[in-house]
Amino acid sequence: MTAPAQPPAEQPLLSAEGLHVTFPGRHGDPPARAVDGVELAIRPGEIVALVGESGCGKTTLARALLGLVRPTRGHVRFGGQPLEYSSRSLKAYRKRVQLVLQDPTGSLNPRHTVYDAVAEGLRIHGYGGDERAAVASALSRAGLRPPERFFLRYPHELSGGQRQRVVIAGALVLEPELLVADEPVASLDASVRGEILALLLRLRDELGLSALVVTHDLGLAWNIADRVAVMYLGRIVETGAVEKVLTEPQHPYTQALLSVLPEAPGDPVVLTGEPPDPSRVPSGCRFHARCQVLASGEAERAGVAGACREVDPGVLGGGGEAQVACHWASSRAHLSHTGSPQE
Repeated sequence: MTAPAQPPAEQPLLSAEGLHVTFPGRHGDPPARAVDGVELAIRPGEIVALVGESGCGKTTLARALLGLVRPTRGHVRFGGQPLEYSSRSLKAYRKRVQLVLQDPTGSLNPRHTVYDAVAEGLRIHGYGGDERAAVASALSRAGLRPPERFFLRYPHELSGGQRQRVVIAGALVLEPELLVADEPVASLDASVRGEILALLLRLRDELGLSALVVTHDLGLAWNIADRVAVMYLGRIVETGAVEKVLTEPQHPYTQALLSVLPEAPGDPVVLTGEPPDPSRVPSGCRFHARCQVLASGEAERAGVAGACREVDPGVLGGGGEAQVACHWASSRAHLSHTGSPQE
């Protein structure tokens, strides 16, 4: 009896394919490999969290996906079509993919009313409909009701949470298909963060929005994402469903990031040193100089210490399956699968 045919995988809404972004080095240094070979796909209606320490390249990757930085190599695709970099093409693209920044105060012009802040995108794109109705609808969807009460207010008259809702309304007014949210709650009080995260989830459910949420906070990823991609020194080193990655982390870097959460069992893993300079990416696994598994001798006992130092574990695919770029984790998976030592 033949197995039933599998349905075709849904085409990603936004994808990075072999993406590299390098910046010229300073004072004769080699180029900085800010994004160093990334495959990433975001499907319609999916929320993906991109997590990692400051300086790992996640904001540069987000800017490349938005068309704000042109890749050195590789491609960004939206709806299956490669992103074009003419002014006209980028203007049309940015109507469909909107950015929500970390600091709502810095995102809003203090001299513009809430109405003008939200209407700005409509005016840039030559909206031909009822502007007042569109602004009111966007503010209402962002949780500012009744919207007319906010039209003539200025940013300084609003709370931090209200300002972030205005920024989200300014993105929603163009009816985008995907939001890129860069640390969307980092500057907000803890009491307000949950409200904004709940809003993003509601927008996904009501409007079918996709989102890439850039964050250093794995707790935020747990609360909002369907899938997580962990980034280190320009590469995604672990990816998969959020429950899988955050309850059974395979990469030592992911394990270290999770160990410092308040609810994490055991002692926190203290990584030595800072992330390496992206102009001098180490040989082998790019994490090996800070890796607690290599330092403790576990990698040596597993027979992979040499590979950790010398062999690049490669670029992970952009699909939704669980993947890890780690020789030690791969050796453990092999042993658990075969039940015998690796040959």
